[in-house]
Amino acid sequence: MNIKYLLIIIYSLAIPVFSSGLENENSNSGTMLLVHKTPTCGCCKMWMEHLEENGFNPYPQDHQNLKEIKDMYNIDQKYRSCHTAVSSDGFVFEGHIPSKFITQFLSEDHPNAIGLSVPGMPLGSPGMDAGDLFMPYEVLILYKDGTSKVYAEVNKK
Repeated sequence: MNIKYLLIIIYSLAIPVFSSGLENENSNSGTMLLVHKTPTCGCCKMWMEHLEENGFNPYPQDHQNLKEIKDMYNIDQKYRSCHTAVSSDGFVFEGHIPSKFITQFLSEDHPNAIGLSVPGMPLGSPGMDAGDLFMPYEVLILYKDGTSKVYAEVNKK
């Protein structure tokens, strides 16, 4: 097994252990997300700030290339974006997903889902602020069999 994969697996298993110590009254149930990103990506950092403002505890993990991460979590090319977040229970959140949909998803039962995705980098999504520019987009739910369906439509900021 590749040492990089082994370290990722070990870290993913450790999230529940140390995230319990980070919970507080203002947190989103103490939800910690491991955010796989490149070291220089500014929009990823802004998306993590959005998460923090909404009670999440994002923890960055920098990589020079995210292809192996996305492949490991079975995120099809058409659903990919610039960063991949992973919850302690193994759900993936690909791209610039508004925090409210992550909260909603984690409170529901989705036995065949791997997580949510906002493919690409739509203008006006969290972390992709561009003044008054906005591009309507969809939040997709991704399933283990490689399919998806629309989870939410975002038509305004």
